[in-house]
Amino acid sequence: MLTGSDLLSKVKELGDVSKSDLVRAAGYVSTKKDGGERLNFTAFYEALLEAKGMSLGATGVTGVGKGGRKLSYVATVQGNGNLLIGKAYTALLDLKPGDDFEIKLGRKQIRLIPAGSNEDDED
Repeated sequence: MLTGSDLLSKVKELGDVSKSDLVRAAGYVSTKKDGGERLNFTAFYEALLEAKGMSLGATGVTGVGKGGRKLSYVATVQGNGNLLIGKAYTALLDLKPGDDFEIKLGRKQIRLIPAGSNEDDED
C-alpha cells in the first residue's frame, strides 16, 4: 500500500481513472474468504488525506467523539436544566452503565467522584 509522497505521485500519474482502479493501483486491496478482491476505499482515502497533511487524529477513542470529531471538553446546560456529559467522555474513562458517583459542589465547579473511592485519588 502506497503512502505519503508515493501515494500522491501515483494519484497524479494515473490522472482520470475510476476510483476503483485508483485504489487498486495504490495497493489498497485485500482478499476475501471466497478468494474475491476487496477494495479498501476507507484506508485509501485516510492515507490520501494524511499524505496531503490532513490527519484524521489518533486512532482509538482518545480525544475523539462520534464521527471523528474532536472533543471540546465543554458542556452546556440544556433547556430543562440537565447537564449532559456524553458517551465519548464516559468512554474515555471506561465508565459503564450503573457506575455510581458522588457529586461534590465547589464555588464554581462540579466534581464527580466514583463512589467508594478516596477523594484524593486523582488519575
